Amino acid sequence: MELIYAAMLLHKAGKEINEANVKKVIEAAGISKDDAQIKALVSALDGVDIEKAIKEAAMPVAAPTSAPAGEHKKEEKKEEKSAEDKKEDEAKAVAGLGALFG
Repeated sequence: MELIYAAMLLHKAGKEINEANVKKVIEAAGISKDDAQIKALVSALDGVDIEKAIKEAAMPVAAPTSAPAGEHKKEEKKEEKSAEDKKEDEAKAVAGLGALFG
């Protein structure tokens, strides 16, 4: 997890996410990580749009609202569909994060 934080910090600072920079951040934090882990992270992030991945992972989920008593059946169908949509959105976010984290 520390490696991901290092990559995010470098991204936020506008620095290139490469092995040397990630290693410097990790060492500055007093953490020791295997060079192979650092290399794996950097190669996993190669070509990934981090801003897009962050936005997809942080998509807000709307809370359901209460409906009048006469619209109970319609609401059930909408909730069912929105639950499926939420599952799809979560799967997409996880897939985006999977690409980010290797």
